[in-house]
Amino acid sequence: MMESSAPTSTNSSSVTSSSPSGSPLPDDVLVQYVVLRRDLIDEWPLGSIVTQGCHASVAAIWSHMTDPHTLGYCDPSNIDSMHKVTLEVKGEAQIVNLSEKLKEGAIAHKLWIEQPENIPTCLATKPYPKSHVSSFFKKLKLCR
Repeated sequence: MMESSAPTSTNSSSVTSSSPSGSPLPDDVLVQYVVLRRDLIDEWPLGSIVTQGCHASVAAIWSHMTDPHTLGYCDPSNIDSMHKVTLEVKGEAQIVNLSEKLKEGAIAHKLWIEQPENIPTCLATKPYPKSHVSSFFKKLKLCR
């Protein structure tokens, strides 16, 4: 379920983007969103949940390794200051619905489907300027 969008050039972990009014937003940090399922967090061992998020994160980055935002996010000068936001949804229906909304919005992401169980467990976006993707996640809670 990887979706692609048009890349924007960048060579650092922050970029200058435009606000809806067209004015630049200085230091618009590159961020990767990871969304986990609360029902699985409550049922599965913590290590298994962390592993699911890692799978989705790596898959989203690897699938977009030549994208300028991904290159900036993974640049050696930025590797120790990556920004991730880890959120949660209630369950399977909500993670699938979120994936569909991201596809409609042309937001590249990976919906991780655990095999052989065929269970959608989490999703992760490729790195984006925060201003470009934050609206898709504003109603979700931080994962705690």
